[in-house]
Amino acid sequence: MPVYLVDASIYIFRAWFSLPDRWRTPDGFPLNAVYGYAAFMLDLLEEVSADQPVIVAAAFDESLRTCFRNKLYAGYKASRELPDEALALQLRCCRELTEVLGIPAYSGIKYEADDYISSLARLAREQGQDCCVISRDKDLGQLLLGAGDVLWDAASGSRMQREQFTEKFGVAPEQMADYLALVGDPSDDIPGVPGVGAKTAAQLLQTFGSLDQLRYRFDQLAQSGVRGAARISQNLQQHWGQALLARSLVQLAEHIEEVNVLPSAYQLQAEPLLALQGWLLELGIEGPLPARCGNLAQRVRRR
Repeated sequence: MPVYLVDASIYIFRAWFSLPDRWRTPDGFPLNAVYGYAAFMLDLLEEVSADQPVIVAAAFDESLRTCFRNKLYAGYKASRELPDEALALQLRCCRELTEVLGIPAYSGIKYEADDYISSLARLAREQGQDCCVISRDKDLGQLLLGAGDVLWDAASGSRMQREQFTEKFGVAPEQMADYLALVGDPSDDIPGVPGVGAKTAAQLLQTFGSLDQLRYRFDQLAQSGVRGAARISQNLQQHWGQALLARSLVQLAEHIEEVNVLPSAYQLQAEPLLALQGWLLELGIEGPLPARCGNLAQRVRRR
């Protein structure tokens, strides 16, 4: 049975930044992120579960400043602003919206959405099932471990499997944590090794296989063909602890204690669609989106 794992926060923030401030609660709070996320979820569920049962789950971020990674490195995501009251309301509403649709929602203060997705993907692998991870976050490429696994940005339509991911980044999915440890990740305030860019990191990992192998073969760098090998070797040795710290920050947790079973099979049904229609209207969203819920409910009833 197909397994779809949604990186929900990506699409909430996409709607927050891209949609106009056209919808508001009776109290005057904006609802553009809720509107966009609701439309996104309806598009997704209509495509993957209107005509067949699937396993689907969504993960949310609520651990900014409280994640276990902040204990490892205080600067982790330090430049990101905490959500203001308006955005925090919409984030809560989007999780509630997901649950109204009957989709299991995962989040917590210790782990990030990526970690919940990673833990669910591990359970799927253990049962011999392929995963479709719905996100545009390259970090989640680490989960493309099976031939049938897919990283799908449902907003743009981009799909990558192992081969396409490796072609794009120059490293296999299982090397991605080591790659990010070398180049860093500015979006998460994770420093890399000075002087090591994307091409150099890919070449190092193509040559030596992993960060651990590289550590014991510094003396071979000069013969590796890597441009600026002497300087890079010096930087690696000077900043090796920083690289290991970075790797511990980008590696995904896959054994979250409360994530110990895959959700039950899901198929879009009329009742949750009508519940969502009423929920949207009560929240303050009128017009085409609630009407779409009603029309889709009629369609699935005729299945």
